[in-house]
This record gives sequence, C-alpha cells and structure tokens, in this order.
Amino acid sequence: MYRPVLNAVGGSLFLTALVALIPLVALFVMLGVLRISAWKAALASLVVSVLVAVVAYSMPVGQALLAGTEGAAFGFFPILWIVINAIWVYNMTVVTGHFDVLRRSFARVSDDQRIQAVIIAFCFGALLEALAGFGTPVAITSVMLIALGFRPIKAAVVALVANTAPVAFGALAVPITTLATVSQQSEHALAQMVGRQTPLLGVFVPMALVFIIDKGKGVRETLPATLTCGFAFGIAQYLTSNFISTQLTDIVASLVGALSVVLLLRVWQPPKGYAARAAKADRNADRAERAASRAGDRAPLREKAGRTATGRAATGRTGAGRTGAGGAGGGDHPVGAGVETLEDMRKRDSRAADTRADVLRAYAPYLIIVALFVVTQLPGLKDLLAAKAVNPSFSWPGLHLQSASGKASTLPLFKLGWLSAAGTLMVIAGLITIPVIGIHPRQALRAYGATYRQLAAAIVTVMAVLGLAYVMNASGQTATLGTWLAASGAAFALISPILGWLGVAVTGSDTSSNSLFGALQVQAANQTGLSPLLMAAANSSGGVLGKMVSPQNLAIAAAAVGLSGREGDIFRKVLGWSLLFLALMCVIVFLQSTAVLSWMVP
Repeated sequence: MYRPVLNAVGGSLFLTALVALIPLVALFVMLGVLRISAWKAALASLVVSVLVAVVAYSMPVGQALLAGTEGAAFGFFPILWIVINAIWVYNMTVVTGHFDVLRRSFARVSDDQRIQAVIIAFCFGALLEALAGFGTPVAITSVMLIALGFRPIKAAVVALVANTAPVAFGALAVPITTLATVSQQSEHALAQMVGRQTPLLGVFVPMALVFIIDKGKGVRETLPATLTCGFAFGIAQYLTSNFISTQLTDIVASLVGALSVVLLLRVWQPPKGYAARAAKADRNADRAERAASRAGDRAPLREKAGRTATGRAATGRTGAGRTGAGGAGGGDHPVGAGVETLEDMRKRDSRAADTRADVLRAYAPYLIIVALFVVTQLPGLKDLLAAKAVNPSFSWPGLHLQSASGKASTLPLFKLGWLSAAGTLMVIAGLITIPVIGIHPRQALRAYGATYRQLAAAIVTVMAVLGLAYVMNASGQTATLGTWLAASGAAFALISPILGWLGVAVTGSDTSSNSLFGALQVQAANQTGLSPLLMAAANSSGGVLGKMVSPQNLAIAAAAVGLSGREGDIFRKVLGWSLLFLALMCVIVFLQSTAVLSWMVP
C-alpha cells in the first residue's frame, strides 16, 4: 500500500513542488519551445512523471506503472470513446455529402468569415460541448471552418479559443456533478456560482475570435454581432444554470446565442471590407510559408493541410477511404492532396440548390444527438441506464494506494459505465443516423474504422497525457502542487482559478480537474476563511481556460485539420489567450471574495 508524502524532497513543500512541476514543464517546453509532436511529448513526459514518482516520492515502480496504465485506459474510456464516435457521425455526413449541405446552410446565414466563426465555433461548438464535450466541438468545428475557407492553423486556434465558456457545463454538466460529489457542496449551488462566473467570460469570447481572424478593425466592424451573441449566451447561461436546469445550461445558451445573431443579421450586416483584407493576408501567408518550406522540410500549410482538409469536408461522395473518414493515423493527408480547391468548392456551391429535405437531413444527425441526450436524462430512464448492474466498477488490478492523509484512495476504482456513457449514446445516435442520411452500412463501417486511423496520433496523445495525470495524482505530485498553492492565505482567492487551469491543462478535462482539486479547494477555503462554494466553483471556472492548452485538445485539433506534428505551433498561438482569460477569471473570483462582488455568491 503506497502512501504519498507531500514534502518528500528534503522535508520542504516548496522544493517538492518544484520537483513535481518537472513533468509539466517538460511537456510544455517540448510542445511550445522544441516543437515536438504532441504524442512524442506526451509519452516522454509520462516517462518523466514516473521517474519523479519513483526517485523523488519513493513510489514503487510497479505502482507507478499501474497508475499510468489506468490513466491510459481512462483516456480511452470514456474520453476518447466520446470523441471517436462523435467524429464518426460527422464523417458519415461527409461520405454522403450532407456535410456540404450543412456547411452551405451556415454560409447562407452570412458570407462573412468573422460571423461564421462566431456562429460555428462558439455557438454550434457550445452545443456540441453541451452534448459530448471532451474535444468533440474542437474536432468538428475546426473542420467546418476549413470548409468555409479558413486556413488550417487559424481554424484550429479559433475552435480551441471558442471552447472555453461552455466547458464547465459540458457533457450535460458532468464537471459540475463531479465537483459536487468531491467537494460536498450542493450541485445546484455550484451551478449557480459557476453560472455567475463563466457568463462574464462568454461575453468576451466572440470578440476574441474575431480578433484572431481580423485583428482590431474586425472587432470594431463586428461589434454589434459579437456583443449580441456574447450577452445573449451569457444571460441564457446565467438564467438556465440558476433557475431552470444545470444539465440544459449550455444547450439553451448555445441555441439562444445562435438565434440572436441570426435575427440581428436580418436588420444589420457587417461592412464588406474584410474579404479583400483576408485575401491579401492569405497571399502574404502563402508566400511566407513557401519561403519557410524552402528553408526547411515543411510544406506550406495551405497546400499541405488546407486543401486536403477542405477536400475532406467538401467532396465526401467517393467513400470513406477518400474523405474525412480516410487518412492515415492522424498524418498530414487526411484525404489525399488536392482533392478539391477552395475555388472549386465555391463554384460548385454557387450552383447548388439544396431543398428543405436536404437541409433537414443535414441537420438530422445533430438533432438526433440532442434528442437522444435529452431523452436519456428523463427520470426513470436515466436511473435505468446508470444502474450498477449494467455499469460495473472494479479496482484496478494490483494498484493499492492511500491518500496523503492515510485514507484509502479512490483513484484505483475504475468505473466502466458503458451503457450510460456519452460515447455509447453517440454510437446509438450514429446507428439511428445511418438510415436517416441514407449511407450504406458497409460505408458506415468503413468510416468507423477509418476514423480510428484519422485520430491515431491523437489517441496516443490523450492516453499518454491521462497516464501522466494518473501517475502525478497517485504519487502525490498533484497534491503537492495544490497544497503548496493553498498555503497562500487570503491571496488564495486570486490563485484558486489557476489550480483549476493547471488541472485541465494536464488532464484536458474540467471533470478530471474538479475531481483532482475540488476537495482541496474547499479545504483551503476553510483554512483561509474564504467561501468554500466560491473556491470550488473557481476551480471549474478557471479550469475551462486550460482546455485550449491541453495537449490532448491540441492533438485532437491538429489531427482534425491535418496538422499532426504541428501542435507546438498551435500551442504558441493559444497560450496568450489562455493566460489572458485566466487573469480575467482570477480577478473576477478575487472580487467575488471581497465586498465588491460578494453579493454574487449564493
């Protein structure tokens, strides 16, 4: 039975915390500085975490390795189980051409890429986050943006930054229910508190997306749309989480946000100068990339990934082997180079005449997903699906752990909730989708197998990162960092969101971060005289901002747009936004802990 000692290095909590940081520093340096592929960086960092556990914390080698294998298994189920099946549903729409129709439907709302990014990456992404979470919105919306003419790396960055404000209530509010369990706080009270933090963030995210696309001038030109969307989303998220339903929060907020923009566009349109600026910027970027490719071994992004990913989203009628479902192991050619250029796609779109039936079938997979997830939350059916008889739990073989306090650790308990898992519901939704969109079962099966090949690098990354997280948790590295930060006294209100950010940056999941640090936040609050409810909620609200820099999300985004191996480039572009929004959340939480905004705490 292994029991971690939190000040294992020289009896000093500070020195031990510095050592515990080594695996995380190694991971981010390899990604952001050395530009090593995410799957390689994740595997190397996993090895480093095991070495720290064995050498610094005196953890038996066998226990450290077993903790890593349990983390890898958790990375596949339930996390990758959701992402893989959600992208399979998407890939089937590509095979049949229904994704074309969906893309044209979004494009007809507005031909301005800045508005399209707000509707697709933020609003539609929030809906996907509400239903599935765990990287699904990043994977699907980034490819949709490419199909509308975005450069691959910009599509990935926009999708990652958009996947922030909705995360705390993602996957039908699983992060909140998990936080309530570990922190012993009321689920409804936590939903209320988080619903008074993340909506403030949601107001600014649409503007950030436009800034990424078109800098300050674009923000000024689209201010009516971004403010309308941000305020509509934020108000809906606040009202739903506080007065209606925790589980439906993001579903309602995403639909209200999208509807507000659609209604606004009936009476207002942004200035038309963006298209010319975008074309000029693309030409300059292409020249820079060609120069870079001549200096090194990297092909230009537009040629290497943009056209292939655009072809993936735009053709889709030649079978899974040549469309979005195809492609080797998350490599650079998801569909085969030069299938269809953006100009070819636009010419074909101008000749397309989609009927109402076509549009309905294009939306059908997502309507099916929404309906299925809502129905399975009904009283009685929810309990039946979650019954222990069909969702067994077991202790991970050979893994025997205690917490630092000497209590039996819950970490070795592996919950195989296959029937109630969101990924299983995605499989059911996919099976229902097959006859609705008219894809042959053989094509659907090929698309399913090809989806695994498409995400191979991302699968390795996610499993390695979760293995690292479990080793850090089991050995005491994570608890050491949390305890060290919690010793900051009254200033902990300013630091509390950072703890949540750190947890999500490592695990890629707000749910996992809440399970790691939720109880610690409450303990620190009690020690410093702060509100336990506020600190627990701050963990979740701060955690959403670590999502965009998480290696598992970076890997999913890179694989989706055909840039596997370029996760470091994406990381550098999103890191600043992650830290900026984190600073904003720290200020919000700190003010809520003082007389200035204490009236916001339930």
